[in-house]
Amino acid sequence: MLYIVLVLVLAALGLLVAALITANSLWAWISIGVSVVAGLLLLFDLLRRRKKRAPVEEEAEDPAEDASDDAETAEGEEKKPEDVEQTVLMPAAGELGDAEEASEPQRTGDPGEEESAPEDVAVVSELDTEVVVVDEYPRYHVTKCTWLETRDTIPLGIGEARQLGFTPCALCTPDAEIAGQHREKA
Repeated sequence: MLYIVLVLVLAALGLLVAALITANSLWAWISIGVSVVAGLLLLFDLLRRRKKRAPVEEEAEDPAEDASDDAETAEGEEKKPEDVEQTVLMPAAGELGDAEEASEPQRTGDPGEEESAPEDVAVVSELDTEVVVVDEYPRYHVTKCTWLETRDTIPLGIGEARQLGFTPCALCTPDAEIAGQHREKA
């Protein structure tokens, strides 16, 4: 459906250019008509998707749960979105355990800051080891950090990253890891 709308919009643009070149208002009116048809198709598609989504959501509700919820809520009062139980997502990889035990890496927002030992900070400040940063986030990471996933990264030397004001990520603990690697080599 979106391809059809795209073609209609491009056709409307072509007709508008033709109207401007030939100074013929008929082409401009046809361009407006094609644009309206494209808009109506988008609206139709939106409504069709909403109707398709509504039965799926109704099927997902548990009838036994509805009976207990109806008894709890007052008559005529609608259920608020925050009252609806949310589905918990399972991790795609890694060991499965109790949800309370597993510390889920933070996927959105900014991960916390690593509490670096002063001796680690002294070691990494002098190194040129490469770390990566993500635009608009204040943390630097080792390249295998799970928070990075598919984000676009910018490589920097760890000393330069610290000078620019970046702080270490709490998930991948780059200061401890890089300082430990440096001590092993020495």
